[in-house]
Amino acid sequence: MNGKPRILVKGAGVAGLTAAVTLAERGGVVTLYDCADRVGAGASWMAGGMLAPWCEAESAPAEVTAQSVDSVDWWTKHVPGVVREGSLVLAPARDVGELARFGRRTSHFETVGEAEITRLEPDLAGRFQKGLFFADEGHVDPRKALPALAQALEQMGGQVHVAPDPAPDEAGFDWVVDCTGLHVRDQLDHLRGVRGEMLLLRCEDVILHRPVRMLHPRIPVYIVPRDNHVFMVGATMVESENAGGMTVRSMMELLNSAWTLHPGFAEAEILEMGTGLRPSYPDNMPRVVRQGRHVYVNGMYRHGFLLSPARAREAADLVFGP
Repeated sequence: MNGKPRILVKGAGVAGLTAAVTLAERGGVVTLYDCADRVGAGASWMAGGMLAPWCEAESAPAEVTAQSVDSVDWWTKHVPGVVREGSLVLAPARDVGELARFGRRTSHFETVGEAEITRLEPDLAGRFQKGLFFADEGHVDPRKALPALAQALEQMGGQVHVAPDPAPDEAGFDWVVDCTGLHVRDQLDHLRGVRGEMLLLRCEDVILHRPVRMLHPRIPVYIVPRDNHVFMVGATMVESENAGGMTVRSMMELLNSAWTLHPGFAEAEILEMGTGLRPSYPDNMPRVVRQGRHVYVNGMYRHGFLLSPARAREAADLVFGP
């Protein structure tokens, strides 16, 4: 192949797709394989797709923000439909103190009052007195972005295989980049699963232009707008490896947060509910680990869309040199 390294990328979630595209851009002959029947069939499919390095600083190590400040630019360059309208953080009147706590742990925001909230989100007029606006953030719909990355890979000459295609023989490749999450927990020390929960709602009575984070001392929730009056409602990660269905309590908390944001959500149609386990290390920081000609990109936790570009570059540096 004209001296170009032949690279097998295993796992077509956000980590695998981002790595595959980055490796192809660096000159690799890339084959992407997933044992599911489509790309993005795992936890990435249920992600919020928020590109929010500054908001994440509220609960994440400083390295998350430092390594992801260019994530909005990366996604804008590689897929259509990235929305760069910032993030809005709000709290019900009883929990307004949470805004001060959130602000102390973050940066790159503007404190906004009722008039500015109304300008940003007219449908929230009169509902909130104070908020935090992170103007430099954005979001993307994972269910459009992930297939777009697969298409971009193919346009660069890469191959994409999913079930029922047989798994490629690793012996035919110079490098194997494994992005299969919890499937390799027996090969990577300290990897664990962390539960995430989400709802998809359709509500024609509410319009939002950016993700809104609703603060609550026990279960902060985010509401992310998508096309066609669809909203993704999700919660922060739950320290549990229970992969079962959503509980009544979880559903009530997610729905109550949406209703608190705007009463129009009371008439929303529930399109989908989902739970999943995201691979995570004890410090919740994704890692790139090399074992011979195998490179593992794993432990994305809740930072898959934020940190996958940085981890993909790290994996590519191992293959090609920095």
